[in-house]
Amino acid sequence: MTQTHALDVDGVWRAIDAARSSLADLLADLSADEWRRPSLCPEWTVRDVAAHLTMQQAHVRESLGTLLRWRGTIDRTIAYEATRRAAALTTEQLVMEIRGMVGSRHQRVGVTYKSMLIDNLVHGQDIAVPLGRTLPIRPATAAFAASRTLSMRWPPPLSSVRTVSRFRLVATDISWSAGDGPEVRGPMAALLLVCCGRVAALPQLTGDGVADLRRRLTA
Repeated sequence: MTQTHALDVDGVWRAIDAARSSLADLLADLSADEWRRPSLCPEWTVRDVAAHLTMQQAHVRESLGTLLRWRGTIDRTIAYEATRRAAALTTEQLVMEIRGMVGSRHQRVGVTYKSMLIDNLVHGQDIAVPLGRTLPIRPATAAFAASRTLSMRWPPPLSSVRTVSRFRLVATDISWSAGDGPEVRGPMAALLLVCCGRVAALPQLTGDGVADLRRRLTA
């Protein structure tokens, strides 16, 4: 059974602000080469991921514009919008927009604040991990986000959620566990990343189920 480590609304927004502020600091320190590097998101550069996160501030008119540029599926449309925005803004503008969101409680149409927390935490790691940078996540915050990821019904769950549900996930730095099956143990932040399909976190995990989990996630 999952321990939820519930955050109230204010707690979630504080965690979002902390994630945005930390990411803005990291991005401001990147070289031009690092901005062009691949992220953990397939086919997305670090720049593309940063641009995607700025879209959380989109208002109704901008959201309607996205629909007019529909690319057949939600994933292709999101990718198109991210790369389009990445090309339109300078690195300084991207950093400024992410930093400027700190303190904002604006929610884009169709996106909840809980989903925004997951996006900020995971996409921050999508940028930091391949660059060898550190972007810490508090275990309690990661536990809340992982519980939300595993229980989400809309938008439809990620395929990785169905995969990890066959295993018992156990955090080693906080009292949290989820699922049944062969055990997979590790830091809470790494478990959150695995729940979201990030295989780069697998080396941080141990347990009887790790080899099978790796096989299923990379199949």
